[in-house]
Amino acid sequence: MDMQRFVQKWIDYFSNPEFWDKAFAAFIEITLILVISAIVVRVARAVIARVFRIRRRTPLRGNERRDTTILRLLQNIVVYLVYFSAIVGILSSLGIQVAGLLAGAGVAGLAIGFGAQSLVKDVITGFFIIFEDQFGVGDYIKLTGGEGTVVEIGLRTTKIQGPTGEQHIIPNGGITNVTNYSVNNTKATIDLDVPVNADIEAVQSVIQQYLNTLPAEHEELVRAPQFLGVVNFTKDEATVRITYETLPRQAAAVGRVMRRDVISIFAQFGFIATDSDEGDE
Repeated sequence: MDMQRFVQKWIDYFSNPEFWDKAFAAFIEITLILVISAIVVRVARAVIARVFRIRRRTPLRGNERRDTTILRLLQNIVVYLVYFSAIVGILSSLGIQVAGLLAGAGVAGLAIGFGAQSLVKDVITGFFIIFEDQFGVGDYIKLTGGEGTVVEIGLRTTKIQGPTGEQHIIPNGGITNVTNYSVNNTKATIDLDVPVNADIEAVQSVIQQYLNTLPAEHEELVRAPQFLGVVNFTKDEATVRITYETLPRQAAAVGRVMRRDVISIFAQFGFIATDSDEGDE
């Protein structure tokens, strides 16, 4: 009997036209909230991006790498705020008392506060990473959790794309020691072995002439590479060294070209040479 009354109660509830009027009104309101939220997010992200584009064109423009990092962060914050407001609006549309819910959440938050210490640490560390400009979006870095190009710095995590395409998602609080390869110029060396009885002065003259032509062809070079001369020798071979400086992380590509050309020049002038050591990265 009790079951029949229970079932009848719900049948009457869902059969009531007033229920369907309220449900339809709530559906319309929720749909409008979602549509308006999506539009606000899209417009806000576009406005933020445009502001930073204008900033880059001004004479007082800032660090482009830092600007890109802050741009991504601001866009993420906008998404969080807008959709949090949307959730509050949807709950209100469903007749849920948001004020009471938030008060309860405050009590619950106090209860789990000790368990959220890592989250607070992640957010604070992320703030100081951006504030101190330790690294930014587009930088190639190495840290405990991975190595690769920074894709995004969020409030809680940093995303890094590895050399082979894998993505590392690392909590900011776990980032301790960081090596940033994208801040300073890269210095590298190339060692080549030639016969110990070769005319080193002739080798230096020919190679240095070639090295002096490289800055015009490779804008990655800071200055013309230098032929240092003999740095080591054995009874059969002498090791000669070339040093060069490039923009960050460009040494490997330039080094490959130089090795190819130098070995070709050695063969052309009768200097038999082998690549003995790589000094670039």
